Amino acid sequence: MTGQQDKYADIRESVRALCAKFPNEYWRDLDRERAYPTAFVNALTEAGYLAALIPEEYGGSGLPVSAAAAIMEEVHAAGANGGACHAQMYTMGTILRHGSPAQKQAYLPGIASGDLRLQAFGVTEPTSGTDTLSLRTTARREGDHYVINGQKIWTSRAEHSDLMLLLARTTPKEEVKKRTEGLSVFLVDMKLARGASITIKPIRTMMNHATTEVFFDDLRVPAENLIGEEGKGFRYILSGMNTERILIASECIGDAKWFIKKASDYAKERVLFGRPIGQNQGVQFPIARAYAQMRAAELMVHEACRKYEAGEDLGAEANMAKLLAADASWAAADMCVQTHGGFGFAEEYDVERKFRETRLYQVAPISTNLILSYLAEHVLGLPRSY
Repeated sequence: MTGQQDKYADIRESVRALCAKFPNEYWRDLDRERAYPTAFVNALTEAGYLAALIPEEYGGSGLPVSAAAAIMEEVHAAGANGGACHAQMYTMGTILRHGSPAQKQAYLPGIASGDLRLQAFGVTEPTSGTDTLSLRTTARREGDHYVINGQKIWTSRAEHSDLMLLLARTTPKEEVKKRTEGLSVFLVDMKLARGASITIKPIRTMMNHATTEVFFDDLRVPAENLIGEEGKGFRYILSGMNTERILIASECIGDAKWFIKKASDYAKERVLFGRPIGQNQGVQFPIARAYAQMRAAELMVHEACRKYEAGEDLGAEANMAKLLAADASWAAADMCVQTHGGFGFAEEYDVERKFRETRLYQVAPISTNLILSYLAEHVLGLPRSY
């Protein structure tokens, strides 16, 4: 057991107890219907876990990022899925770091209590993908409002969010010196605009992940909902991505632990040719390798947390944590299916569901290839590749 696990033993035990109330059957039924886990999200909210990173003065727990990472790891290690609500934990960071005192007071207490759900993060667009600086959604100032037009895609949880953090271009690319300039962040009241200036279209995917396409048609947003300074929004968005990387990496570690335990238990119980299959090196070696890979990735997650809490530059560590953890969870998932053989494809074993869920993290919230490009350029000093 690592020191970090000892440090948050009580939190981990409490999260496990909460997740035990939502067994595999619960998640299996939701997956079959592609339904949102409302009861689970409500339980996490009421327990205060989704407000872990919000300071106590705004009604949150004021915990460090390593504690939030422990929470999300345990959720996934229990076979649950934090993707339904994890943005509630970190998206508010843009308001916390760059919002005005009035904005913090107006929104953070409600986000902490769960009365306001800030789940939607409007950045990616169909034509630009991860090339965020090429986004086409525009926000034009008209008096005391901004008028927003455009389209976002892969905007997860938009149907289950009261607020959206939206990135839009306020100055045309042709009028700025750098592509990173001229983008601004807005806090959009989804309840007021849904069905009028905002249209939400669900996207059915290979796993139960409530993601959508969102269209904005002359959406009027009060100027007071601009976060920070106009034109500096890209920097504000970037500042929150290290937190996202760490928490997603923690979820991957949790997934890997679930797969490893599932495979180990099955390998001890499944008897063929008069002996448990786990006695065969051809079965036990892949499980052991997956465990070693998971532990190595876990240490990088801990290092990213340490640097974050020390206020140090952690761009490389946060990216490597996400890369290594996503690779570890995917390797463990593949191993778990192979260990179970045909039963790995059977719905009742839950392996195929978790297999589909953890595959996402090779692609989102940032693809592994973009992380490699970042490391090549910013750590190794190689020429920029894009």
